Amino acid sequence: MLKMKATALVTTLFAGCVAAKEKVKNIIVDTDLFSDVDDVGALLLATTLPNSNLLAVNINVPSTYSAHTASALLGYYGHRDVPLGIARPLSNETFFDNWAYELGEYASKVAYHYRDYAKLEWKDGWGMGELERSVEEGTEEAVALYRKVLAEAEDGSVTICSIGFFNNLSGLLNSTADKYSDLDGPALIAAKVAELVIMGGQYPSGSEFNFFGDSPYHTAHVVNNWAGRMTFSGNEMGGNVYSGKGLLDNGPKNDPAKRAYFWYNYGQPRESWDPLTVLYGVEGLGCMFEYEGEGGRNYVFPNGSNEWRYGEAGDDGMRGEQRWLKLKVKNETGGAKLDELYLRGSWANVPTTGCTVSEKEEL
Repeated sequence: MLKMKATALVTTLFAGCVAAKEKVKNIIVDTDLFSDVDDVGALLLATTLPNSNLLAVNINVPSTYSAHTASALLGYYGHRDVPLGIARPLSNETFFDNWAYELGEYASKVAYHYRDYAKLEWKDGWGMGELERSVEEGTEEAVALYRKVLAEAEDGSVTICSIGFFNNLSGLLNSTADKYSDLDGPALIAAKVAELVIMGGQYPSGSEFNFFGDSPYHTAHVVNNWAGRMTFSGNEMGGNVYSGKGLLDNGPKNDPAKRAYFWYNYGQPRESWDPLTVLYGVEGLGCMFEYEGEGGRNYVFPNGSNEWRYGEAGDDGMRGEQRWLKLKVKNETGGAKLDELYLRGSWANVPTTGCTVSEKEEL
């Protein structure tokens, strides 16, 4: 009954809007799965949208809990063997909200309570050393994983969804020939990547955390030098679309994304920066999005702020097309669409085995 209500709600909201059927997309997600739960919503979409062929997940924060969480989510949603990469050196840091003192920590909880679904091993009684060793042995270094997966892909077939920081992508740009490919980073990207979709920045200008929060130099290196097609999903779009409440109210009680949203935001919906980015990366414009800024380029300053520039002197036409995204629908409609997709994906992927925290307590 809950599933039927959720589907009927969004079907009504999107009546008369039929998106062109998209082909299956080869997706790599590069995520800072650590300090915000919208990364969980994004991974829920990447693992359950019918048009998503998830090739790899790279993590750009070095927390072992981020790796264990990603492994648990992948396993729960039926993608246990999707390869994981993570930035080194590893740490056992957990998130603490010392900005607003309002948000909870979810990564260690999802990682522990859903460990039975994960490919990364976590045994009861393990200390920090064992957890770190499990990640060290069970994941790839992020740049190496990029090079391996891209080298194995068909030319021009991969969409990268960047929903975090830029250290991994900067490393890819700087990479040289190795055992996976004779091509250096820029040449490998040009051969294999169809589009880089970035959650970050403010449009047409401003400042946003993904751009300045870790290393603005990595951000500037990637955005100002990437030669291929780039599409940007800005703070002004996702920051006004709230999602997750439908999953909290009507999702399967054992679902890890549902519990992550509860642990992080205590039963309230969350802004939708990353889920909107992945939705576009997989499905394209559809009925949800439209382009802005055609004919211009994004420029990132050394402090991580950005502005959209037109008619740049010295632009030799060798770089790919760049645009930023705007919603074609109302913010509330966009949030409802995400909630419907969360529900559809979660209910379609309820495992029949495994133990979860829900057997001990209920929300």
